[in-house]
Amino acid sequence: MMDKIFTFTALQRGDEIIERKIRYDSLVVEHTCLLLNAQNQHAVLFHEIMDAFTMKAGPIELNIPIGSYTIAYYWKDRPYNLYIWRDNEGNYLGSYFNIVKNTYMADKLLSFEDLIIDIMVLPDGSHFILDEEELPVPLEQFESGSVKQALNSLLDSIDILLSQIIEESGKLYKHYDLLPWLNNK
Repeated sequence: MMDKIFTFTALQRGDEIIERKIRYDSLVVEHTCLLLNAQNQHAVLFHEIMDAFTMKAGPIELNIPIGSYTIAYYWKDRPYNLYIWRDNEGNYLGSYFNIVKNTYMADKLLSFEDLIIDIMVLPDGSHFILDEEELPVPLEQFESGSVKQALNSLLDSIDILLSQIIEESGKLYKHYDLLPWLNNK
């Protein structure tokens, strides 16, 4: 199976891909997405938000309404993935990093194992670490320290990394090009 990891020769933009998140408690959550781009080391998927939700960091809330969409970035060689949220007019709502492991894609399935810790980023650039209280052991010990290392590395580069990806996302995945995919499933 290793030779199939991030092999996209048969896939085209707009093909349906199942995003499978395997939570730390082994619960599997799946979403049907559309392929935007795929290369050897990363993939970008589109997902329409069908149910509104709110992300919370203490008293801070980030509301993602129905009709918004996600442009999701996945990397085989990075310990995180990234969701960029835009509303139905293309306005940037915020971003969300998942700390993950074992990201792979094969046979129209993109799968990753979620390692609980996330970072929510607001439009003003402020960011918040989420879900540390859900860890079964202290962050320093969780997954032999690899999650803390991934988190620290990401926090060290988050401002530059996120601004580059948001800029790239706006250029490569223009809102008006994605409009036909909204409410079209």
